[in-house]
Amino acid sequence: MIVGIIGMGLIGGSMGIDLKGRGFADKILGVENNPVSAQAAAKMGLADEMVSYEECVKRSDIVVISVPVSAAAKMLPDILDHFQKDGGTDKIVIDTCSTKAHIVNSVHYHPMRSRYVSTHPMAGTEYSGPWAAMPNLFDGRACIFANTEDSDPKAVKTIEKLYDTLNMRPIFMNAENHDVHTAYVSHISHVTSFALALTVLDKEKDEKHIFDLASGGFSSTVRLAKSSADMWVPILTQNRDNVLKVIDTYIDKMKLFRDAIEDYDSDKVRELICEANKIKRIIR
Repeated sequence: MIVGIIGMGLIGGSMGIDLKGRGFADKILGVENNPVSAQAAAKMGLADEMVSYEECVKRSDIVVISVPVSAAAKMLPDILDHFQKDGGTDKIVIDTCSTKAHIVNSVHYHPMRSRYVSTHPMAGTEYSGPWAAMPNLFDGRACIFANTEDSDPKAVKTIEKLYDTLNMRPIFMNAENHDVHTAYVSHISHVTSFALALTVLDKEKDEKHIFDLASGGFSSTVRLAKSSADMWVPILTQNRDNVLKVIDTYIDKMKLFRDAIEDYDSDKVRELICEANKIKRIIR
């Protein structure tokens, strides 16, 4: 089994470590356009070989697209074109993108659509690049499989085995539902973290010691603001409508707090906090 990974950053690099280390892949081929990142990935052993994009697609049994979704949406049809041209009817391509509808729709009518399995491993950190890759990143997390009815059943089973090797549990849903759910549980978290960071940085211009007072609560809340713009601009752009709905809901909830605090309405503030505490039923 040869697995080719295009994009040896946090997700791709971490997959390379565990797929090889746990015996799923006999060889990992890595692709990196950035020469510094390519050198780092090779030196860190994230792949057995660093190769060109074309060589990766030609030699790999499974191709993993692990690049920003804007680039992935252009890359996927081209990879399926290569499969069709080279007779790669037994090859499989997957993506790891955080939005699904756009990329799935981009190849809906492609003759080789059945060789594509759309996935989203729900794991990560605020760091990026080969230096962020780590073993065990995916253990115990969920992996979304989108629109599997359009994929070859044997290909889906193979990719299920891939993610089982990473100790991930599969969840199946359509691409549109995926994008709605991730807007609520992931995308809004990043937007609010970016906004909070901007708010505090703005205040820091006047009060130089504000970061000296930062506690663990602030650090955990603003942690996601360290995330890469190259990754998140395409995500927020492609999931625009869903993200806007969530932002509007979030603003409404913020206004409830603002109004209650402005009115010295302690009972209302308590009510809102207690209502929010119900999240403990879901997240412990």
